[in-house]
Amino acid sequence: MNHHARRTVLISGASIAGPALAYWLDHYGFEVTVVEKAPYLRAGGYPIDIRGTAMEVVTRMGLRPRLERAHVDSRRISFLDQEGALLAAVRPEVVTGGVEGRDLEVRRGDLADQLYALVRDRVEFVFGDSIDTLTEGPGHVEVSFRGGERRTFDLVVGADGLHSNTRGLVFGPEERFHHYLGHCFAGFTLPNHLGLSHEGLAWNAPGRAAVLYATDPQAPVYGFLNFARDEAPYSAFRAPEAQRDLVAAQFEGDGWEVPRLVAAMRAADDLFFDVVSQIHLPSWHRGRVALVGDAAYAPSFMSGQGSSLSLVGAYVLAGELATHTDHGAAFTAYERVMREFVTRNQALATSGGATLVPRTAPELARRNEALRSAPGLLPAAGGEEAHTALTLPEYPAR
Repeated sequence: MNHHARRTVLISGASIAGPALAYWLDHYGFEVTVVEKAPYLRAGGYPIDIRGTAMEVVTRMGLRPRLERAHVDSRRISFLDQEGALLAAVRPEVVTGGVEGRDLEVRRGDLADQLYALVRDRVEFVFGDSIDTLTEGPGHVEVSFRGGERRTFDLVVGADGLHSNTRGLVFGPEERFHHYLGHCFAGFTLPNHLGLSHEGLAWNAPGRAAVLYATDPQAPVYGFLNFARDEAPYSAFRAPEAQRDLVAAQFEGDGWEVPRLVAAMRAADDLFFDVVSQIHLPSWHRGRVALVGDAAYAPSFMSGQGSSLSLVGAYVLAGELATHTDHGAAFTAYERVMREFVTRNQALATSGGATLVPRTAPELARRNEALRSAPGLLPAAGGEEAHTALTLPEYPAR
């Protein structure tokens, strides 16, 4: 590493991948700035999993004890038929393919808060701003921000999620890299009127699912309305009302608690709507710009591995930048280390979708039959091999 001047890195995005990357780059002596378009750190959010190789990353960051205290500890998922009758109750690991007692489940916001707490006094955060243009010069990248400021950095990393602004600026429109998995979902919170605790309820009809997910009996529950749709509804992205209408139309006339979920979705001030999709890029870097996490290789909500890939990718990218003075060599090594791990974890999404949202009546009948006869043997297992498919490289201490 060049010891005459600290290399400067701009990271776009302060969710999971961005602050994790900031931690490791700062650890190796880089000067880091994180820009985040939201005015503040997003709180809350549904529970996410940290599994396999990613557990080793949070252990090396010293975060494991704190995250263990925030562990949600879901105990069961109950599958219901179209009338709301119980088909089977299973351990969550049967659906996620995780390992009981070895993986962590925490609210997305709790993980984001812990990562931010590690770095907020060590790196520069700029909230309420984003990158407007990137121009690569000899030995640096010139960045102009939407807020009007212009600055130069040695390197820029996009950690800005599935719909990454940085990727759009450098690699081109999302449609080229977007691999739509045929589902959309709406997530929101609502009162826990059923008194659920540490559990999920999953209701299915052909091509649609309604899920209630509870952490604490005193806390609100997470509601998810998920439905199969052949074409991605791009037009709905810019219009929250169109999203609400689209979701409500799918569940018109459904029974069980579905009308209550739809009404809560209509009224929610924390509605999160998205397509279930992945990002597949031939290369995760161009020039002095690289991508990490969902921006580069979103595995989708169905794989349950988004946060884990972000944590591992951040660790590897920073380690390779610390090891190689040449950024091109570092970016190439990062890709070489991560590519197979990413591919294997992205492959989990298709089996997860078949279990959670069977698309047709025959598929749903087959899944229900499997649940009734052998609830512990759902086809979505097999995740553990993918979760642990990478052994973390050792990088220099400093």
